[in-house]
Amino acid sequence: MKQGTRSKMLTLRLTDQEKKLIAEKMKIAGIPKMSTYLRKMAIDGYILKLDMPELKEMISLMRYSSNNLNQIAKRTNETGRTYETDIQSIQDSQEKIWSGINRILRKLGEIT
Repeated sequence: MKQGTRSKMLTLRLTDQEKKLIAEKMKIAGIPKMSTYLRKMAIDGYILKLDMPELKEMISLMRYSSNNLNQIAKRTNETGRTYETDIQSIQDSQEKIWSGINRILRKLGEIT
């Protein structure tokens, strides 16, 4: 038999309520197959799924900030001048990014 082939079977008896709870947790974790979910839980003891809209917000803000910075650099290279409003825009974006990162880190710190 090939190494890694699953040839052993484990039987588990559940009440209807227990099966329903497992199905709900599978859905939350995004794992569609019960055998995959139960194997993961039996081996690792937990499944952690992070659904943090703050991460999506940070990605969007970083893209915006990066595009803005590129436009400012291009204008500075073309004109040889840097404008106070450009610097303020960069500082504002950086402040928003750091604030968002701190919110995310606080949320991650609450996970036990």
